Amino acid sequence: MDFDLNDEQRLFRDVLRDFVDREIRPVASEWEAAGRYPTEIVETMRDMGLFGLTVPEEYGGLGADMVSFALTFEEIAKGWMGVAGILGSHSLSCWLIAKHGTDEQKSKYLPDLASGNRRTGIALTEPDAGTDLQGIATVAHRDGDFYVLNGRKTWITNARHADPLPVLCKTDPTATPAHRGMSVILVEAGTPGFTVERDLPKLGYHGTESCEVLLEDVRVPVSQLLGGVEGRGMQQVLSGLETGRINVAARALGIAQAAYDEALRYAGQRKAFGKPIGDFQAVQLKIAEMAAQVQAARLLVYWAASRSDGGHRVDMEAGMAKAFASEAAVFCALNSMQVHGGYGYSKEFVVERLYRDAPLMMIGEGTNDIQRVVIARALLSGAAAIG
Repeated sequence: MDFDLNDEQRLFRDVLRDFVDREIRPVASEWEAAGRYPTEIVETMRDMGLFGLTVPEEYGGLGADMVSFALTFEEIAKGWMGVAGILGSHSLSCWLIAKHGTDEQKSKYLPDLASGNRRTGIALTEPDAGTDLQGIATVAHRDGDFYVLNGRKTWITNARHADPLPVLCKTDPTATPAHRGMSVILVEAGTPGFTVERDLPKLGYHGTESCEVLLEDVRVPVSQLLGGVEGRGMQQVLSGLETGRINVAARALGIAQAAYDEALRYAGQRKAFGKPIGDFQAVQLKIAEMAAQVQAARLLVYWAASRSDGGHRVDMEAGMAKAFASEAAVFCALNSMQVHGGYGYSKEFVVERLYRDAPLMMIGEGTNDIQRVVIARALLSGAAAIG
């Protein structure tokens, strides 16, 4: 049993920390408030090869282990969670193509996705279907050598930059159960009928766009069907969401750590009644509980990532990590705000942004209630066990 990172992972983490301290922290609050897209930060991430995290080395990617994958999102989210989101959806889509794509699809897309010359995302959610993906209404009818897509997708990260955008749709709307008729089709940017309609207004998660996408008679070659076989879309997406939940759990861990760091620093600097507020037991209790929550979340996140590296299915582990870490993020953000008092409510202090970013982690990649259902089913079926 080893709770330490290996030398390569520590070096990778240190490089990430230096990048975040140098290029993200100094501008995050200002750019977030201005609604500015972090173009320069994205360019540096391209130069660092981070867009190739989940792309195999044979296609020019990093082929990173899952612990290093988690470290990436933890460290970047500590600086600015929105930037981590740009990389998150891209990495999930790259993983899907690498895992399930045909040889032609891998050769066509993965080298450019690894370099960042292309970017991508994932189009699952619809206005009337989020958690219940089998309830989507987007359809793709076969017309000779093409599919014709019609539907609407929402909350799509990287929508304006995605090329291609994997779209979950129904190639057989009459299938029972519905998942047997669901497929993923890779829609390239600029395809007629594919329109990014609007940016959704959000409480937090600024820095990256979250858009509503309209597909009206979008004609896509049959060769763009992920994996080349209809009816496998739901299984493909669910396998990818294991990776996605480790990503979200790691981002939540980054928020929780940043909130704790801010509270600890402020408790040592702020004075009341002639001494630092950290000398008061009420503040000490908050600091101690935050520290325990952060460390427990870290162990769950790294455990899930390590299990994935070992070749195991990690539905339960990723669900536990995502549910616990996201709730730790909300807890730490709120308690850090309370430690800061009135200043915690001010946009001049970073904790205000952390407080707005944290709740999304409880929703993204499946709500925490869904994670608990996934965990319980794995335990009750005997597919996983604890103790």
